[in-house]
Amino acid sequence: MPRRRCYPSDTWDDEWALIEVLLPVPACETKAGGRPEKHPRREIVDAIRYVVDTGCKWRALPNDFPPWRTCYGFMARWAAAGVIGQIRDQLRKRIRREMGRAPGAVATVIDSQSVKAADTVGKDSRGYDAGKKINGRKRHLVVDTKGLPLFVMVTPADMTDRNAAKELLFRLRLMHPEITIV
Repeated sequence: MPRRRCYPSDTWDDEWALIEVLLPVPACETKAGGRPEKHPRREIVDAIRYVVDTGCKWRALPNDFPPWRTCYGFMARWAAAGVIGQIRDQLRKRIRREMGRAPGAVATVIDSQSVKAADTVGKDSRGYDAGKKINGRKRHLVVDTKGLPLFVMVTPADMTDRNAAKELLFRLRLMHPEITIV
């Protein structure tokens, strides 16, 4: 029996119709074969969205979702295979088309923000931003002119924007060669 849809992060039917076709074919339906999936994919996607929306730990996933290890495993495999990025890109293109814009952005905006990190965050992945007096990480965002995300990179807060921009622009060129204005 399907799970009752009760969280704000649960997918709507029209959202699920967009996402479902972008997910990889289940292993049991490929030539190599595999075990049939035990839990509906929509419930797994809803669990991933719940964790992202609430910021809870995977182990704190409510019991009405599939087991947290199953949900985390799907998320990790899909992320490693680039599926999550493809979903983001396809949804962004669709939104741009609905706005009457070209599907691919040619102009972008880059910005960064220093964010405090908990003491439990490893020292190798955080740093001290002297300008903002923040010990933590820095997130670098690239968005199109409508504010839709194209790329996100997280660095220690002590990395200068100049040095981060070199890496960011290099990756951006590889992923989105159509961009001409930054």
